[in-house]
Amino acid sequence: MLMISGFIIVAVIIGMFIIRDRGVDTDFTAKTTKIGLVLTGPIDDNNFNETHYDSMMRIKDELNLRLIIRENIPEDETCAKTIEELITKEDCEFIIAPSYNYKSYLMEEAEKHPEVCFLHPGGSEKMANLSSFFGRMYQARYLSGIVAGMRTASQKIGYVAAFPNSQVIRGINAFTRGVRSVAPEAVVYVKYCNSWVDDQAAETAARELLASHSDIDVFAMHTNSNEPNRVAAENGIWSIGYNKDNAEFYPDSYLTACEWDWSIYYRESILSFLQGKFHGENVLLNMETGIVRLSPLTKNTAPGTEEAVEKAKELFESRSFEVFYGPVIDNEGATRVPEGESMSDDEMQNRFDWYVEGVTVEE
Repeated sequence: MLMISGFIIVAVIIGMFIIRDRGVDTDFTAKTTKIGLVLTGPIDDNNFNETHYDSMMRIKDELNLRLIIRENIPEDETCAKTIEELITKEDCEFIIAPSYNYKSYLMEEAEKHPEVCFLHPGGSEKMANLSSFFGRMYQARYLSGIVAGMRTASQKIGYVAAFPNSQVIRGINAFTRGVRSVAPEAVVYVKYCNSWVDDQAAETAARELLASHSDIDVFAMHTNSNEPNRVAAENGIWSIGYNKDNAEFYPDSYLTACEWDWSIYYRESILSFLQGKFHGENVLLNMETGIVRLSPLTKNTAPGTEEAVEKAKELFESRSFEVFYGPVIDNEGATRVPEGESMSDDEMQNRFDWYVEGVTVEE
């Protein structure tokens, strides 16, 4: 009997230690964690950079984070220098650098600092201490294409884009597929401004499109400048925004926007880091996670647009439709994706260097 009682006492003591250990193990927000956020522009740009700032602010207090921000960091060696300073001078344990063109500098710093974890929104690379992720924005782009296709009367749509990389081309192609699903003869004219943040370059590209095609009646964009929306409003042209819903600034011309909520994956990734479970991965998140969405349609959209968008959205959610499911024909008439086949995530992320039928790229 005494022996049994002894076993019970030992078991209780061990159980107490286990519970206590569990408490310590799960109390991962007790310590303030320094997070470095490197941005290509200001935090109040009403566009890409502001969406990242807003997303981090939504989870900052919940996870006990101290956010150290560096704004207006160019996509050159300045990026690597900035990250180095955040680690060595500010003691940041986790670095977030949301720009496609930050890739090589992130990889360089991740190799130099294996004790630090890195996150690259918009990238497709991974290392032991570096993850990249993106949302299937091309799905929201397709939906916005339906909005544009139902609104255009001239069948000519302008599209101001930053750089001709896989991410941007994927969006252009998805948008065009959406347009032509409801307006089969429509043409999307693309002008590159070769900058994510330069307002003057984005404005010039928009005005050059109008100079070449005066009957363009809808603008879309893939740049972190809102100038295409402003130029559209000035010229009585409908417009579709990107990154953030800015309908309040263009009440008579804005149709909708393709929006981001980065906090979905920021929370997940930082939690895994705090729990000591971070591992490098490349993730492409579906629209139903909430990371991407189409902004509420405004009063400027054409009748029947909401119904058409909802129908397409239901097809995405049921997995009965994908944007680049074949046949997909390019703008030179060649079949790129045969009937019954679909593009892989790797192809879409890394090898999209061609345009679908209906796209014309302006020099």
